[in-house]
Amino acid sequence: MRKNILDFSYEELVDEFSKIGLEKFRVDQVWDWIYKKHEFDFDKMTNLSKEHRNTLSERFYIYVPELLDIQISQIDKTTKFLWKLEDDNTIESVLLFHPDRITACISTQVGCPAKCAFCATGQSGFVRNLSAGEIVSQIIAMEKHRKVNIGNIVYMGMGEPLLNYKEVVKSVKMLNHKKGKNISMRRISISTVGIPEKIVELAQDLPEVKLAISLHAPNNYKRDIIVPMNKKYSVEEIIQSAKEYQKITKNRVTFEYILIREFNDFVDDAEKLAELLKGMGAYVNLIPVNPVPSSGELKFERPHHWAIERFKEVLDKHNIENEIRREKGTDIDAACGQLRRRYITNKK
Repeated sequence: MRKNILDFSYEELVDEFSKIGLEKFRVDQVWDWIYKKHEFDFDKMTNLSKEHRNTLSERFYIYVPELLDIQISQIDKTTKFLWKLEDDNTIESVLLFHPDRITACISTQVGCPAKCAFCATGQSGFVRNLSAGEIVSQIIAMEKHRKVNIGNIVYMGMGEPLLNYKEVVKSVKMLNHKKGKNISMRRISISTVGIPEKIVELAQDLPEVKLAISLHAPNNYKRDIIVPMNKKYSVEEIIQSAKEYQKITKNRVTFEYILIREFNDFVDDAEKLAELLKGMGAYVNLIPVNPVPSSGELKFERPHHWAIERFKEVLDKHNIENEIRREKGTDIDAACGQLRRRYITNKK
């Protein structure tokens, strides 16, 4: 049975090629075609002999996801993709354009088991993990479709990356490999809702990669309401693991904090958050919530502008580095999971 070549790391592919009599430099050639020239047809890899191309086609194929939908912001060019995988499941990816770089936000799972109350992805349920190849393929597919060169990656799309730990780590190493995309580890960020033991493991396995923790509340009472996994991993455990991560890597930790009107945007919340992060190398991203339908009593509405500024002032007073995240793609379905959710609903 043929295998998707994108699911193999460089080292694994060297081993696979040796089994069929192909030298190591043939892996270099194939990876150059895939990752740099965005060619996904062995027959068009012209620096390989016809015999080698036939041998590869008999044993491997190159699968990149099929584009189902694309939305491009007329405001800032933010581009959102809906992809179909081999098994007809769908995932999303996003391109973010900055003056000095292009960042890709990629998914690690079909759906998400974390089920955060404010997230459209979680509301659509969890289906399965993505393979390393399916994670990596989002990057090269976006580059080919939009004719861009991605220099920064955030694992912040659909899914909880640390619940697909092995494939996420493998994909990071593939994207970092000098024969592939050659993206610096320091230009890769992994965002997690907070799996303490995996945060410490990540520090040991990928110490240069940046870590972002989706905190969203300064205490267990409020976090339990919006982040169900907090019942398993408390705020205190997550903060402790972040401190251990920092001790090992010496890296600053980013904390994502979604601001929800009259829920977690009070002065007391800001004071408690500052106390929680005191003494850490912490950076807080303040993110006004993207409104999503709610089945409970809590309404996910953006705070008043003055409430956001008030929250920021408290953190500033306590010397906690922070910024109010500038919104991108406000004229499209920018919130993760919205495009997929609409597609699934329309299919029914």
